[in-house]
Amino acid sequence: MATPPNLEEGQSTTRPPRFNRNYYEWGETRMHDYIITKNSKLWDVICDGPFVLLKTVGEGTRTVPQTTKENNNADWKFNEKNFEAKKILVCGIGPDKYNHVSTCESAKKIWEVLQTAHEGTTLVNQSKIDMLTTEYELFKFKVDESIQEMHSHFTSIINDLHSLREITQTNKLVRKILSVLPGSCESKVNAITEAKDM
Repeated sequence: MATPPNLEEGQSTTRPPRFNRNYYEWGETRMHDYIITKNSKLWDVICDGPFVLLKTVGEGTRTVPQTTKENNNADWKFNEKNFEAKKILVCGIGPDKYNHVSTCESAKKIWEVLQTAHEGTTLVNQSKIDMLTTEYELFKFKVDESIQEMHSHFTSIINDLHSLREITQTNKLVRKILSVLPGSCESKVNAITEAKDM
């Protein structure tokens, strides 16, 4: 993932961060952290959906959702979490994306629409994973780059895979880095390998 620009808007701890179409993973992480610090129950509403209040009808044989007129004060407390989460998410998107989510009744649905719009469908995600995995497997140290540049490029690939929920074990990442280092670092690679019993 490329480093996002220094955006003035959304750089506040009191306002929700704004989603940026070019840096969705960055915005997604910032929104998650913002919501968790505001109220962790809001994140539960986004992940699990709003709590649906049910009532028993007939002779206790079936349940149906309550109407809003049947809600009491305690019931409204449950619904308020969904409205609060919706408000935060809508404040985090621009007018160009609002049309995509304007008909969504729950914060969960808004989050799903944003994810699909930015991350793509499962098929698109798998294609991205395959491409990044190939890039990871073919990763080599370039003659004209420094160790720091090489590590930055490698970390970018790993972070992109991680954002697609594709996680590689740390010991494999370390082995990969050690295997691509230039010959001038061979003695250091051997020392690290022997010291860490890899």
